[in-house]
Amino acid sequence: MPLKNIFGGKNNQIEKLEPEEYVELEPGNDNKNKKVKIRVATLHEFRDSESVQKMLRNGDIVWVKIKPLKEKDMTDLKRAIDRIKKTVRSIDGDVAGIDEEWLVATPHYAHVHR
Repeated sequence: MPLKNIFGGKNNQIEKLEPEEYVELEPGNDNKNKKVKIRVATLHEFRDSESVQKMLRNGDIVWVKIKPLKEKDMTDLKRAIDRIKKTVRSIDGDVAGIDEEWLVATPHYAHVHR
């Protein structure tokens, strides 16, 4: 059906559309047995960010302790956090710094309230 027929066209008459049929769904119990995993990881070196990425891709919420890497090498810490942030963006998640020692990263279904 042309758009001009729906929005008025030449005669400014709007065509009435028939209501669509709906299917009633039974409430499922699928979500009752599902549990959210909250994992804890520690960044001792840059390569530890890879395990955090895997956890996020698996749908886990991850608390990341960044203090050991912060005390060791600030450049590697920044690279690791950037790597985690890119992963969070790609899975449409959220990330936030908690205090100066922790980072929380979530997958798409969770949001950090600020």
